[in-house]
Amino acid sequence: MTLIVVESPTKARTFNRILKIKKLSDKYFVFATVGHFRDLPSNHMAVDFENNYQPEYEIMERKSKMLDKLKSLAKDHDKIILATDLDREGESISYHVAYELGFIEENWPDFSIKNKSKLERIVFHEITPTALLEALDNPSDLRTDLVKAQQARRILDRIVGYKLSPLLWKKMGKNWLSAGRVQTVALRLIVEREKEIAKFTSDPYHQIDGTFVNGEEITARLVSHDGNMYEVISKIDLFDGSFEYSKTTIDKKQAEEIKADLETDTFSVTSITTNEVNRFPPPPLTTSLLQQEAFRQLRFPSKLTMRIAQSLYEKGLITYHRTDSFNLSAKYVFPAKDYITKVYGKKYALDKPRGFRTKSKNAQEAHEAIRPTQADRTIASMKKKLGAPEKKLYQLIFDRALATQMKEATIRESEIQIASGKGYAFQTVHKEFVFEGFFRILSPGYVKNNSEKLALKDSEQIKLSSLAVEEKETKPPYRYSEGTLIKTMEDKGIGRPSTYSSIISLIIDKHYVEKDFRYLKPTPLGASMSDYLSEAFPDLFSLEFTAEMENSLDEISNGKENIVDTLDKFYKPFSKELKKVFVDTTEIKVVEETLDEKCPKCGSVLVARFGKYGKFFACVEYPKCKFIKPNLRYVKGYNCPECEGRLVVRYSKKGKRFYGCENYPKCTHVRWALNVIPEKTTKEKVGKIATKPVAKVTKSKVKKKAIKKKSVKKMSK
Repeated sequence: MTLIVVESPTKARTFNRILKIKKLSDKYFVFATVGHFRDLPSNHMAVDFENNYQPEYEIMERKSKMLDKLKSLAKDHDKIILATDLDREGESISYHVAYELGFIEENWPDFSIKNKSKLERIVFHEITPTALLEALDNPSDLRTDLVKAQQARRILDRIVGYKLSPLLWKKMGKNWLSAGRVQTVALRLIVEREKEIAKFTSDPYHQIDGTFVNGEEITARLVSHDGNMYEVISKIDLFDGSFEYSKTTIDKKQAEEIKADLETDTFSVTSITTNEVNRFPPPPLTTSLLQQEAFRQLRFPSKLTMRIAQSLYEKGLITYHRTDSFNLSAKYVFPAKDYITKVYGKKYALDKPRGFRTKSKNAQEAHEAIRPTQADRTIASMKKKLGAPEKKLYQLIFDRALATQMKEATIRESEIQIASGKGYAFQTVHKEFVFEGFFRILSPGYVKNNSEKLALKDSEQIKLSSLAVEEKETKPPYRYSEGTLIKTMEDKGIGRPSTYSSIISLIIDKHYVEKDFRYLKPTPLGASMSDYLSEAFPDLFSLEFTAEMENSLDEISNGKENIVDTLDKFYKPFSKELKKVFVDTTEIKVVEETLDEKCPKCGSVLVARFGKYGKFFACVEYPKCKFIKPNLRYVKGYNCPECEGRLVVRYSKKGKRFYGCENYPKCTHVRWALNVIPEKTTKEKVGKIATKPVAKVTKSKVKKKAIKKKSVKKMSK
């Protein structure tokens, strides 16, 4: 009998289901390690600098029983198959299994397998019957270059974390701070963006739109007068690149003069230039694109996206979700064509499969993009029960992959020029879908909004129906959201797509960054720490150096670079700089976020504190004074219509956002949307939203819950 080792219990259940279907249950036994079980100890550096950075691994205390069981099973089976995930982390788990079972001879920094006849490694990109049986028929060896790359990253991160943290404790006076090689650069991107926003000077300007009528209504923008363009484009340099923004040269006085001038003017269509353009579908999803799109469309944090994707992969519904490749295999594209023809019609299907060129030069850890394992498996056809978030993410992956194999869309774009008798020129673009193509799946709403035919004719006289004069101001670059931060990190080569979610989660959990709605904003602590580290180590935490180190790790995984040379390249200059900075560091930098208002009990300063549920403000004299104030998010420009208090953001029991008065419960005004003027809110309505009492928990309820939990546990066994 053969022992198959995987890392996840869900994956083990999927394997067992497939083996049962194929009547192979009597030949294989599947065992899950439940993730990593061997790691560097947390109580000391565990890196031997005198012996080529050799790491000192130990078995995690909570995994010792699991390892004993694994060793016992290995003795009772004729062959061991390592079937962990195909990325560096998965390869590393397989390596540690092989080492603990006595198959690996460790001679750092090289590894050699003692008994290849009993040990096999299988690699697959999806957990389906076909893929699993194919992998079992074509076993390979452990890919030690991937293991070296993973260990090099682990050692680098350990060196930075354990060497820099004491420096931060000394400098910042807080003994819980930590730094990371990529984490600190991600934080720096957010901090530098905040500085750029503060530095940006907003200029007011006016924009004029005209609505014209002649059989149909059309809106166009004022662009010039006597050939002089109103729009001016400016460009500024940012930490992560350049930023362009535009404004008009129209001020308030000019806007009023132009409006008065236009109201007595005559207008005609001077030209209509029509072109038919083809729009091609976006590429299939990679790890980075999945996180970006899930945030943009579903508002899923990257950590949640990766957790759901892992679950979908282990259930056999999607291919491996840690990938840089745009490749789609023949076993997907041809069934996808059949499905498109059957459901949408032959005109939507391609004659030949469409391929995409992968932009990432290091796309070597997987060979396929993220796609459904079955092209025709819709949510409606699934027998498996999925939660609402799983359904949403699966649908996103399903639609994106299917769209890549649909015909391109054809859009008729008409650029319309409208001139006035007094030399003013308006311009607009009318879009009309000739053929919707892949938009049928990805954006049906966009097709619906651009389906009307253009009725205007060249040289036609038209009438001005109304003018809209809008006062605007130039806006600074946006703060990063999780999606845009991931995109920037990928573009700059910072970190790996599989690490983005953990990096973002870490800097939020450590309170270096906080979420301002969907945007990431540095806390005073995070900004101060980033500024200090970037000044003390200008090269170490630069975008260029971090990307170069990332490239070196990729070269190790490709077998083109030596692990010790890579670690030397980083550690030797870092060690010199660190000694120098430690000597120079004497002053303790106290960082406290304070409120402008005083403590109502004792008159002292209110400072930010962090608890289980996030940030709050407390009296600086704690524990003498125990006053605390919640961290309310005030809505700018909106006051309560009942008491003139400020509106704050609140959340219902189900997590839905609403807006309420800061003076609640004295004032019970609430609204679901800011642009709607609500009726006078009653206490009854507020009670449903914000003051719903918690149900009393009786002994009988607890007993029923325990019985139910016990029965579910028995079923799972």
